[in-house]
Parts: sequence; structure tokens; C-alpha cells
Amino acid sequence: MTSLRKDQICNLLKGIETGDVKSVTVVNEDKYIQHNPQTHEGSEGLAALFKRLSITNPSVNIVRVFEDGDYVFAHTEYNFSNSNIGFEIFRFEDGLAVEHWDNIQPRLGPNPSGHTMVDGPNEATDIERTEDNRGIVKSFVDNVLIDRQFEKLGNYICDENYTQHDPQIADGLPALRLSLESMNDNISSLEYSKNHRVLAEGCFVLSVSEGFRIGVHSAFYDLFRVSKSRLVEHWNTIEAIPPRNEWKNDNGKF
Repeated sequence: MTSLRKDQICNLLKGIETGDVKSVTVVNEDKYIQHNPQTHEGSEGLAALFKRLSITNPSVNIVRVFEDGDYVFAHTEYNFSNSNIGFEIFRFEDGLAVEHWDNIQPRLGPNPSGHTMVDGPNEATDIERTEDNRGIVKSFVDNVLIDRQFEKLGNYICDENYTQHDPQIADGLPALRLSLESMNDNISSLEYSKNHRVLAEGCFVLSVSEGFRIGVHSAFYDLFRVSKSRLVEHWNTIEAIPPRNEWKNDNGKF
């Protein structure tokens, strides 16, 4: 499903390739709130960033893009001197983007099942089930990822139908269960502590959480595809949050 806002965000992100300052005109510079700690506030900051990045001859592949009310969220692949996978979230107000969040990590994989971090379906279906699917993912994040009630995994995931795009984990419920249960003892464990936002369009639902990876304060973006009230596919990125004294704006990651 296409929309004006989706097209505007795709054009904005594609501006990274060219450094064209016109690509940021979708941003309201008087209201823009930037949550990337490494980027200066306002559309002038974006324009400067795009011009700097364009020198490296980057490519931007927008793999999938969705809309939820005033929000547009995209799953992207950036190729600068190396390949990175990201999620981008923009909030609109009066037809312009006024707030931005993102989460980016180096591309890894393929995973043990041969899946990359970006392949798979990209069209939202079951639009009428958007709110039901949002609730299912929020419940999974709260109960399983944050509260670690791993005995409830079977309530959300069918063993025979779960495709995993995390670069470290294979398909299926047993591999996910093993990965989650090892978080309690593994020095490289992930700890989800708070869920900040759940965005959805049809079968695709994006969860934005924070916690710790190997003891480092980190952001977790998890995209799920939901079918018949079960989680059937998962993509994610994990990014360390820089120390406060390294931030270029005062808005925080979330």
C-alpha cells in the first residue's frame, strides 16, 4: 500500500545517496525533534549529514515501509564503506515530519537458516487486524522479552512456522527458546527492560525497546510479521546508545 507520506519518507532517505538538500523539505525545521544521538537538531542538521554521507557514494535500499497514524516506519539497508541495516521512524504533524528515531547496526549473516537481515515479505496484509496484531506483539514483548516468561513462548509462536532473520539465530521455536533461555547465563546476553513504542500496519508490527547487551545500554528494534494471531517472522537491529556526553542533541534515543 502506497501513500503520500510513505513516498515522502522514501524520497527523504534516498536523498542520502545524492546529498540533495531538497530531500529534507518534508521536514519542519521549526518543530523537528531528532532522536539520533549522533545527529544535530533540525533539518539543517539533516542536510549537512546528507551532504557528508553522499561523499562516500552510498546506496540506500528501502526494503519495506509502513504507516501507522501519524507515523511512517521503514526497514532500510545502507551501503557506505560497509553495509548497515536500519529502522527509521518519522512522526508527521500538519503534513510534515516533525520527529525522527532510528536504530542501525552492521549487516551480519546470513543466519544458520540462510536468511539475511532484510529478505522476506514486504507488503502489509490483513489491515483490518492491525490493532489485534499490535496487541499480540506488545504482549509478547512484555511477557516474554521483558518479564522472561519463556514458558509462554508457545502461546505466541508455532514451532513449524517461524522464520528468523536475526543473524545469530536459526528458524523455529526451539532455536528461539534456546537463545532466550541462554540470556540468563550468557555473558553476551540481551536484557530487555522497557518497551517504548509499538507501531503496526496490518501484519507487520515494529517494537521499540531498550535494555542492555553485554552490559551496554542498547536499543532493540524488533519487526514481526503476524499471521492468524501468531508470530511467524522476525527481523531486528540492536544498537548501543552512546554516553550522554557524546550526544549532539538533548532529546534522548527514545
